Amino acid sequence: MMFLRQAAANLVRRIRFSTSPTAMSTTPTRNVFPIPSLSRKMKFSYKFGSRDYTWSTNQMNHHLWIVICGNAAIILGINANPVFAKDISTESSFESSTEGDDIIELRKVEDGSVVSNIHTSKWRIFTDNGKDFFLQGKIEEAEKLFLSAIQEAKEGFGERDPHVASACNNLAELYRVTKAFHKAEPLFLEATNILEESFGPEDIRVGAALHNLGQLYLMQRKLEEARVCYERALKIKGRVLGYGHTDYSDTMYHLGMVLYLQGKEKDSEALIQDSIRILEEGGQGESSVCIKRLRYLAQIYLKSNHPTEAENVQRKILHIMELSKGWNSLDTIIAAEGLAMTLQSAENLKEAQELFERCLDARKMLLPEDHIQIGANMLHIARVAMLNCNRLRKLDISGAISELEKAKDLLDNSVRIAQRVLDKLIKQKVIMKGSGAPGETRRDGRVALLILLQSLDALGHLEITKQELQESRERSSAEAERALFQCISAYREFGAERLISDFPEVKGQYLSCLKRLISYSSTVGTQILKGETLQELEDEIKHLEVEISPYRKHKN
Repeated sequence: MMFLRQAAANLVRRIRFSTSPTAMSTTPTRNVFPIPSLSRKMKFSYKFGSRDYTWSTNQMNHHLWIVICGNAAIILGINANPVFAKDISTESSFESSTEGDDIIELRKVEDGSVVSNIHTSKWRIFTDNGKDFFLQGKIEEAEKLFLSAIQEAKEGFGERDPHVASACNNLAELYRVTKAFHKAEPLFLEATNILEESFGPEDIRVGAALHNLGQLYLMQRKLEEARVCYERALKIKGRVLGYGHTDYSDTMYHLGMVLYLQGKEKDSEALIQDSIRILEEGGQGESSVCIKRLRYLAQIYLKSNHPTEAENVQRKILHIMELSKGWNSLDTIIAAEGLAMTLQSAENLKEAQELFERCLDARKMLLPEDHIQIGANMLHIARVAMLNCNRLRKLDISGAISELEKAKDLLDNSVRIAQRVLDKLIKQKVIMKGSGAPGETRRDGRVALLILLQSLDALGHLEITKQELQESRERSSAEAERALFQCISAYREFGAERLISDFPEVKGQYLSCLKRLISYSSTVGTQILKGETLQELEDEIKHLEVEISPYRKHKN
């Protein structure tokens, strides 16, 4: 029995792509998202974030960070990476397998030989070529080949043969990655049913198929269906592979994600913590997979209003990153920034400021001086300075004003950097090319516009605060209005570029600017604002609230 389990474990570790009926990959799932464009070679990278706003481990692709998403954003790392089957040769024999890897590989043996005919040969060729086309981003060609592979498998091996399950799984994975969910589901179900018929409901291959089906349901937010699949897969993997196996922990982690989305926070936290423990006990505590799970756990704590627990997890992440990569790494900077955001929300402003400033110094060493990340980092520090001002305003007016002056310098620089990035992109006309613009360029534009709006909104708030401190309405009124109108003008200027402005976060920040301007104008008694009445602005607010309300409901 132990020998069989070891063989199963060996198979699980090495399955990735296959033309074998053991095709249901049980390789520990990498929770990654493919780069949206499939017009060129398919690429995959680890990303953390909420919605379209994520953290990337590629040094030049750290476009979005916590200030944009907010501390309460929950990161969903749903696997969109295809898990096709490893090509396990049928030429090797059991006797030649020194580790017994082949003992649980499917071999359709009737007269002592492996089934081989024109259909099985075509099945293998179609499958291999389909994989190649898919990885090149040639989706239509890959789809045709995978469809042909299913037909050839049925004719060569039989309608209900596990090779057919393998072929169905491959096509289902293509549909899942390209979000053709209505096509993927029946194929996943067919593959699972065939495997259950062939090997029984408790076989490891069935467990892997159920995990894949659970991934599909999770991406569709069919949470109850996903929960049932993951729970069955977890039971099978625990029995066959053992409760300390990394693949068991992977399904455990995904089940925890589902339970969290269902509102079962305690159960979710316990599962995710256990999945992390298994990795740590297996010597993978510093792996990117473990770091990702720790980040997700920290976000759960923040969303659940447990900042102390979140802080502890983020300190652990930062410690790991400092030891493994040092401060000469954007990954370490991102970890420090995440901790600083949590400290800021917990009003530990001194340490938060120190971390933000250290992040800024490190970024200046690694990035060009006008990089948008540097502008965002300045925005972080400016916000801390404004919070310090609020603490001092009743005790030390001059100290409070000094903090505002510091914040103003930072915000002016942040505005300058963001504006420069946007002007450069527009001048090059890379945004206005629509869908032809590279995804990275569109992200640059969205981030720059969001940072610009946030910085201008903060400047407006800063000027209002300064006016209150100095009790000099006349001198500061124009400055506050000017900053807020710049915010509105910036949104409208780039509003025609829908690829960078037509996003909930950008619209939400614009909405914040409008509301601040109306509130301030009502306070000072202004009814006409640069040709627009308060009523016109209020109507625009109502329109925006309707547009982004579905997003807010989904977020909550």
